[in-house]
Amino acid sequence: MNTFKKFKINPCFYLIILILFPISVFSQDDLFGILREDTLEIKKELLPKKMIFTQRLLWGEKGFMRKTQWSPLGLEQREKELRIRRKMLKTHQIIGFVTLAGFLAQGIIGVQLYNGNYSNYKFHKTVGNLTSISYFTGAGLSLFSPPPLINKKTKGFSSAKAHRFLATIHFSSMVATNVFSNRNRKLHKLSAYTAFGSYAAAILVFKF
Repeated sequence: MNTFKKFKINPCFYLIILILFPISVFSQDDLFGILREDTLEIKKELLPKKMIFTQRLLWGEKGFMRKTQWSPLGLEQREKELRIRRKMLKTHQIIGFVTLAGFLAQGIIGVQLYNGNYSNYKFHKTVGNLTSISYFTGAGLSLFSPPPLINKKTKGFSSAKAHRFLATIHFSSMVATNVFSNRNRKLHKLSAYTAFGSYAAAILVFKF
């Protein structure tokens, strides 16, 4: 009995526990909150601030590839994505030269058709379809490739800016070329020449 009294816990101890326990719980909540914020910051740093809408649609923080967990956002996965990006853009360049050759062939045959020589009409249609397929395939590889880690900001004129500007022109012209193919010969011809000129310029600007 005396021993029990000797080790009797002071009521102040309970008071201290009651005060410190909620503080410790709240501190843990704050810690977890900070960790969550840090995780979000790391994830944000893995993606550039600016992305084209097609990349954001697929590869953004809330993009299709993230939501489906086919490509969850993380450092290791981003490294894989950058390797995929390099391959896609390399293929984009190769297809670009094939498409340019198709444009040249179309231009030569097209002039013959407009001069009244219809012997190569079927060949013109075939080459046109193949050129369209290669063009939009190359465009898709560029538009839907994973984004880089950062977007380099350059002041004034740059080859990349010129390439993007010309891309908007030849993409619109290429769509118009296909739309007016069997509707309006003059607009078809005009859009085809515009597409070829801007496309060739885009390749030259990016190379030189």
